[in-house]
Amino acid sequence: MSITLNTTMSSIMTNKRRVGALKSLGVVTVGDALTYYPFRVADPVPLRALREARIGERMAFSASVRGMRVVPMNVRRGYRLEAVVDDGDFAVSRHVAGAAARLVFFSYKKQYVDWLSMRLRSGAIVVIAGEPSEFNGQLQFTHPEIMTVAPGSGPADGEYSGVVQMSALKYDADTVEAGLRRISRPRPVYHASSRISSEHIHESIVQCIELLAGTGQDLPGDAATEAPQTMKPMEDGGISGAGTAPADAESRSGNAVAVGLARAIPDVLPESVRESNHLLHRAEAFLAIHDPLSTADFKRAIGTMRYEEAFVSQTALLQSRSNVRKDAALPCAGVALRDRFIESLPFPLTGGQREVIDDIGVDMAREYPMQRLLQGEVGSGKTVVAVAAMLQAAGSGHQAVLVAPTQVLAEQHHATISAMLCAIDSVETGDDPSRDALSPNDPADLIKAAESAADDGDAKGRAAVKHPVKHSGARSGKQDGAAHAQSDANTRHVPVILLTGGMKLAARRRALALAASGDPCIIVATHAAFSKTFQAPNLALVVIDEQHRFGVEQRESLRTKNDVVPHLLVMTATPIPRTAAMTWFGDLDISWLTELPGGRKPIRTFIVPEDDGRMMGSMFAHIRGRIDAGERAYVVCPRIDADDESDGDDDTSGASQIGVYDDSDTYRRESATAAANTADSAPSQEDGDGAPSRPPLHSVAEIERRLSSLPQFRGIRFATLTGRDDDATKQQVMADFADGATPVLVATTVIEVGVDVPQASCIVIFDADRYGLSQLHQLRGRVGRGGTDSWAFLISRAEDGGPAQQRLQVIQGTLDGAQIAQADLEFRGAGDVLGDAQSGGKSGLKLLRVVKDAKIIADARERAGRLLADDPDLSGEVELAGAVLDFTRGNETFLTSS
Repeated sequence: MSITLNTTMSSIMTNKRRVGALKSLGVVTVGDALTYYPFRVADPVPLRALREARIGERMAFSASVRGMRVVPMNVRRGYRLEAVVDDGDFAVSRHVAGAAARLVFFSYKKQYVDWLSMRLRSGAIVVIAGEPSEFNGQLQFTHPEIMTVAPGSGPADGEYSGVVQMSALKYDADTVEAGLRRISRPRPVYHASSRISSEHIHESIVQCIELLAGTGQDLPGDAATEAPQTMKPMEDGGISGAGTAPADAESRSGNAVAVGLARAIPDVLPESVRESNHLLHRAEAFLAIHDPLSTADFKRAIGTMRYEEAFVSQTALLQSRSNVRKDAALPCAGVALRDRFIESLPFPLTGGQREVIDDIGVDMAREYPMQRLLQGEVGSGKTVVAVAAMLQAAGSGHQAVLVAPTQVLAEQHHATISAMLCAIDSVETGDDPSRDALSPNDPADLIKAAESAADDGDAKGRAAVKHPVKHSGARSGKQDGAAHAQSDANTRHVPVILLTGGMKLAARRRALALAASGDPCIIVATHAAFSKTFQAPNLALVVIDEQHRFGVEQRESLRTKNDVVPHLLVMTATPIPRTAAMTWFGDLDISWLTELPGGRKPIRTFIVPEDDGRMMGSMFAHIRGRIDAGERAYVVCPRIDADDESDGDDDTSGASQIGVYDDSDTYRRESATAAANTADSAPSQEDGDGAPSRPPLHSVAEIERRLSSLPQFRGIRFATLTGRDDDATKQQVMADFADGATPVLVATTVIEVGVDVPQASCIVIFDADRYGLSQLHQLRGRVGRGGTDSWAFLISRAEDGGPAQQRLQVIQGTLDGAQIAQADLEFRGAGDVLGDAQSGGKSGLKLLRVVKDAKIIADARERAGRLLADDPDLSGEVELAGAVLDFTRGNETFLTSS
């Protein structure tokens, strides 16, 4: 059978249980096996004679078997195999006296015991590695690793006395020296599962390498350790096709395997790139990763494959960027409406906003699609930039769609954009609503301007503008129609259509019909824009807000609905360091908004230990004072209901994702359900290793109940908001909070993205030590948006001086998103900061990390650019072209941002 990288494991492995276990790890083909990299390599096992043994420390030695017996275990069922070994000859080479030890194995399977019995026959020469212990005053090794050595290889006279010749038995090593080198060398350690151990993963991968090199046999699966029924015992007691240990170490570490493997695995990197960076051949790298001779050998091989990932991914990005220019787009050169919009704004644009708007205007006027990432701090005015871009599309006779991650945010965008467009009428009719008195980028003031510009006779239109959250969404079909039509009536320029999953059927159909007409318009949508029923035949621009909250397939569905590819503008307020953004979003032009509008005051941040009752009381008294002054306060909790184990913030928008640090201070991005269950399952007492477990995470229901009973909040109404609430409830809650009817909002992280209430001046975040820095930065950005003094209180149960405390001190010490992002990357890693879709595990990047390996990526990008300049189609690099194609087909996540 010819073995290739595409050969399935099931076709070469007889043990179906192991095939299933490997499949659960994503290992389906031989190629998957070779790229299932170990996360570390164990230290070499030291060689020691039995008299040099140290209890609990692994060691390796060679010995001869004195005797062996198999004892049935009647009570527990199964068998116990005991073998007594003597290291006399090996001890002489170590200049110590020989000694004896006992090897013990337990198994329920008779075939496995018979197979071991054959290997450990009296007189057999074996090489052993294991952890010594003491039992009944005798040195003992339980389930050690053993390798059989061919007879006639004794160090003293060339042959151990009493060796039994077993010509039919396949020996693991030809000599004792080879066996010791093999068993003591560094061993890769893999991410395993309850179904398969790291050792079995290693065994399977090494044998795949042997098969590819033409030196191995078909994989037996667990024949050596489990002796499955598919393996037939041979006459001499061995197992057909066993070969569980690798072939002879001398031949495997020599040219035989390397040369054979090189024939089966051609190199991907161009020869000039590989030589200039002193990298290994791809086949050599696989061999050194999964069967390293030394730790240095392993590290060099990992470095080779990491550079290969960088080179392939950057080549794919550069090709993708080049190929975009071959697609046709709708040129949008009409800027008159956009310019009138800018003139109508009740505040001056920042220099950064003007520059980005100009760059986008130039991009959209071209006949190929724009691809631009707009990154800006919370409150930097990204929405104004997006509206300007959408008006350029609409003013050119086309359609634009803005996709928001939550219904609350979509409705807010719809109201704000409608208000902005109404202000154009005010300027043209001379009805200037006191522009100098308005706060920069303040949606409340924009809505106020829209009210004054609206037709006095259109009461419903004014109501919808004044209370957009309360009046949009869940209402009768007739009311919905009036609400959606009011944008057209008020602006006389461009209709603004709202499309959400929570709309009534009639309103939804009406919105879909308006989009399908192809008439120039702006569509503000949630995930409903990704449905097959949404059609916009004249779509020229797609704006993705908080891009990391959407799947790549969803984003691409909008770009592939029509024959003409729309321009793409993705926006994010999640801080991403410049180097990470330039490498991860390598196919996009990148713009940064770093200048905050005037009038903004810095948010003062405090870390409040939860067990400090005095400080907590002072904080609540301060919040009550701000409420009495007409301001609002957020209180954020990571869970919904402490009594319900199935709880979680089930907002389908993705806002239910929270960052949780576990008891080992390892960051995990998971659903609130998992977080709640993790917290509930934690014991209240110290666990077995003496480390105290963390208390359960706070819940919305619990905190709302506790706060409402405090004297500081007597007479204050509270509201709660979670992703589990229905749409009508969410709208009513947000309207009441904005109006001041319920000035304290206790919520989950559903408020994290885009929720804008200018009167909100305080935010309290419970369990702040369990969040990532970028998420804390986003939550903190919900306050201070109205130009007033603002405060953020981080409630913590973290130990003083611990990593959790250090994270909070980063947030307390700076408002600079770039610094926070860099610190967050150091604490968490690039995948978590960039979002789940951006993590290396889901982008096909198994070794490369965009920040840690920034220099590698920069070098690879430069060399890939030079290569593509000389050979755009990679016609001279067939293997690289194939690798790029494979990467592109399986990793659109990376290319359209993972």
